[in-house]
Amino acid sequence: MRVFRKAPRAVDEDNPYWMSFSDVMSALLIIFILASVALIIQLMEIQEELRRRQAEFDRELRQLQQAEKVRRTIIHEMADLLQQRGIKVTVSENDTVLSIPNEILGFDTAKFEIGPDYRETALEIGKVLSEVIRRDNRVEYLDTIFIEGHTDNRPLLGFMGKGNWGLSAFRAISLWQLWDEMLPEQYQLDVLKNRDQQPLFSVSGYGPTRPVTEKQETEEDYKANRRIDIRFTIRRPSSVEYQRLSEQLEEAVP
Repeated sequence: MRVFRKAPRAVDEDNPYWMSFSDVMSALLIIFILASVALIIQLMEIQEELRRRQAEFDRELRQLQQAEKVRRTIIHEMADLLQQRGIKVTVSENDTVLSIPNEILGFDTAKFEIGPDYRETALEIGKVLSEVIRRDNRVEYLDTIFIEGHTDNRPLLGFMGKGNWGLSAFRAISLWQLWDEMLPEQYQLDVLKNRDQQPLFSVSGYGPTRPVTEKQETEEDYKANRRIDIRFTIRRPSSVEYQRLSEQLEEAVP
């Protein structure tokens, strides 16, 4: 007599749902691992982009700091060299302006011409200026050098109705034209351009609006304000460039 035994049923046959659950969990685990890897890669890319943009920002900052250093060097070298030649000028507290007092240029009240007795000294200032800014490719760090005219606060008629404003501008123009016409070729300033290939020098007039002394009662007070300032502005990232860098840094942060 034969005895027939039923073959034991597979576990999966006893519980078919277990296999389905295991497959789902395995698939979810794979998806989780893939998502984690993708996230890690994304984070690494973001960190790399942040480092790149931060490096760009730091480079701009270093260039600005170097430009400020070059400006200080130019101004103090000029002041020292002129002092050695008996020409006394003053440097502003923030190291941006070299001021030429009236006794060096000899501006009389309501006059803008540089007299014959003062031209040699004025030309010496132009030569020193040319020498100093040409050293070590310093022009690359400069944006504009302003020749600025100033007056005292006494009301003035004339100059085509422009008064002290016109007088101060004419004083600045007078010094620039003297340099332009009488400086030797190797010292010429009009040929100098900034990094954007724009003329390096410009002239402006401030009238009585930027006095060196608010109190103007004596002739000495008036003389102190009849002067020429040489203002050095440096090349720096524009507000648009700063904004662009700032926006890039913000965009890189998820």
